[in-house]
Amino acid sequence: MYIKRERYLSKIRPFYDVDLIKVLTGVRRCGKSILLEQIKEEFIENGFDRAHIITINFEDLQFEKIRTAEKLNSYVNEQIKDHDKYLIFLDEIQHVRNFEKVLASFRATLNCSIFITGSNSKLLSGKMATLLVGRCV
Repeated sequence: MYIKRERYLSKIRPFYDVDLIKVLTGVRRCGKSILLEQIKEEFIENGFDRAHIITINFEDLQFEKIRTAEKLNSYVNEQIKDHDKYLIFLDEIQHVRNFEKVLASFRATLNCSIFITGSNSKLLSGKMATLLVGRCV
């Protein structure tokens, strides 16, 4: 059981249904993954269909083979079964090469809301800023 991060959740909630990529950054071990889980739990508590939630933690060995934008794209598209809205939660996305491209593609082609976490240095790099300008909060 974790302490609910209400202060942070209250800042993120207004963006739940906004067509932007929600990016949670911070130093290692600061609680980004827990906050991501709490966001997911709020959606479920409010009746969002669990079958329309895609969650990948890139520090979990289960997802070790998904390390490129192409493989991530394939995996996510295999999970999508209909045209209803999906939630995509990607924890520690910096482990995926060229993740910026696949995030931009998801946003442009899927009916989804995207939430990601990662280290400050990787997510705030010039490369990501260039590819996702105006597309993330």
